[in-house]
Amino acid sequence: MVMRINIDCNGCYRRVRRALLDIKELDTHLIEMKQCKVSVCGRFKPQEIAIQIRKKTNRRVEILEIQEFSSNDEQSHGEKPLVISSWNLESNQTQFATCP
Repeated sequence: MVMRINIDCNGCYRRVRRALLDIKELDTHLIEMKQCKVSVCGRFKPQEIAIQIRKKTNRRVEILEIQEFSSNDEQSHGEKPLVISSWNLESNQTQFATCP
């Protein structure tokens, strides 16, 4: 999942990093400070993760992209992952994003 979070300074970077490290559902994360983007991988509901980050950092979180990966080997046989762009927090859909 890729999110846009406004990261202005090193203090904001540390706050976002600490929030990501506290979330147990996340396997890996990548913070791109100059692009104000945060990429996370793991088995979680994207809406819940975005809300947790919002509460912990007091920063606006916008979900840009969600990639879903199947747990079986079908993906390696040419199937592409499902990509959903411009996903709103107000959506009531429950989806899971995972990394292989």
